[in-house]
Amino acid sequence: MISQIVNETLKPLTIAIDHGKYTTEVLEKLGQAGAFRHHIPSQNNGELDLFGTIKDMATVSEECMSTGFMMWAHTVCCWYIENSKNDWLKSDILPKMVDGEFFGATALSNPMKYFAGIEDLKLTAEETEDGYIINGTLPWVSNLDAGSSKHFFGAIFTVHNHDKSAYRDAMALIPCDLNGLTMKQMVSFTGMEGTGTYSLIFDNAFLPKKYLLADPVKPYLQKIKAGFILLQTGMAAGVIQGSINEMHKANLTLSDINAYLDDSPEELQEELDDALDLIESLCEDPFTPGEEFIKSVLEARLLGAEYCKRAADSVMQHAGAKGYITDAVAQRKLREAYFVIIVTPSIKHLRKEIERLEEAA
Repeated sequence: MISQIVNETLKPLTIAIDHGKYTTEVLEKLGQAGAFRHHIPSQNNGELDLFGTIKDMATVSEECMSTGFMMWAHTVCCWYIENSKNDWLKSDILPKMVDGEFFGATALSNPMKYFAGIEDLKLTAEETEDGYIINGTLPWVSNLDAGSSKHFFGAIFTVHNHDKSAYRDAMALIPCDLNGLTMKQMVSFTGMEGTGTYSLIFDNAFLPKKYLLADPVKPYLQKIKAGFILLQTGMAAGVIQGSINEMHKANLTLSDINAYLDDSPEELQEELDDALDLIESLCEDPFTPGEEFIKSVLEARLLGAEYCKRAADSVMQHAGAKGYITDAVAQRKLREAYFVIIVTPSIKHLRKEIERLEEAA
């Protein structure tokens, strides 16, 4: 059913999405087909199948990684709610997200860099009896629709006392129609433009406590971290497979000369299949404790990014000048692949974290 949705609904929209069209049409159909359910035990008859979600995400990303990225943002937001202790979110919001009626996103790029010592946390909040008054700005958050009551995102903020002394970090699900939240599209992107990406400006935005995911946040983050990172490999696997497919098409007429290139489609396919076997094994228990497991997860995510870089280079070389034609698949795959390379955690971020864990061992 996922392949059918990709071929019948997504494929006719791919070029328009690449040019900036944001639509939830595909996500709605994917939700109805069960693509967001595998990794959510409470909505999947008690079964946790993280790799099932990754496989569906790869199928989507093989055609259009902008949509694959939106799917990742959505499925990871479901993951946040599932692993929280908030019964209201689990009963009133999560089922609608899993079914493709509501849509989720993640605003954790800045917090992940904050916890890695790369940048400061950009959101602060003052706690009241009933909620949090949030201030600050997040530059880019995707899979959103300004003012929509059906779109939500997970965010982390530093909670202050009334006298402004910071004392802990907390995480909450935030609706896009929150009073005091302004959403602006500040820039245009050469890739991933059709992903509903906004700058978020909080000006004394009051968030009721019923939206709380975790307070304090660190034990909760340890629980969700591996799943968050592993889910990203669905994007990587899909764009690599899409690049391989395009190389095979180029080889229908250019196989003799393309034989002189590095990274043939057959070689990349073998390495991708091996990487997917590794990822599947890591998905068996994403709650495995210990830093050695997290290091293995980071290494698998890094492997996906590095394979993306090789696939992006190779697909353009296989296509030749035709890859530069407007809306050519090869140059779209190049732009998509580089998003996997730079999206948090980026290659440099991953290498920094792996080095830290190696030094601590």
